[in-house]
Amino acid sequence: MTKTVCSQVDPFYFHYPAGATIITSHADDRDNAMAVAWHTAISREPPYYLISISPKRYTHKLVARTGEFVVNFMPMEQGKLVALVAGCSGRYVNKFDAFKIAAQPGSRVDAPVLADALAAYECRVVGRHTYGDHDLFVGEIVAVQWDAAVFTSDGWLDIERARPIVYLGEDRYATAAEAVLLDREVLVRSALGTRP
Repeated sequence: MTKTVCSQVDPFYFHYPAGATIITSHADDRDNAMAVAWHTAISREPPYYLISISPKRYTHKLVARTGEFVVNFMPMEQGKLVALVAGCSGRYVNKFDAFKIAAQPGSRVDAPVLADALAAYECRVVGRHTYGDHDLFVGEIVAVQWDAAVFTSDGWLDIERARPIVYLGEDRYATAAEAVLLDREVLVRSALGTRP
């Protein structure tokens, strides 16, 4: 495959697709929601999850002040909601009222869990670091909520039932279409000619 080489990084979309999540927070008796595509798990034990937010964002202020957030993993059917919460600031719009967002209280944090999320991680901030124009908030996952109807009996997300939304950059979204099991141990043994 031939590659194009450039020294200017923009457009900065080569790392997509990424899961499109909605980060929820709560402060001053008000809930807030923000779409975030820069996020990842960083530790299994203890369970840490990282989100990246610009200090310009209203959610940044809320998460920094309360030390809590919820990562809501959304289905494609909620793509319009993801785009709506991405398109305006909670400083000026009460998104839960304006967009009629259905939610329930977190079980271990004050931030809400979205009713239509496939799954949600309730997190308490254990670290914050600035890199460039964003801050990384590391949250310890203190509770998980999920919709059992879109997961298999052994805990894997059922791609066909769940249809998770992914972000492609610049207001473009897609959904995961297929799940394939590639057993790395079997593949390595086969490639190296060793017996299972």
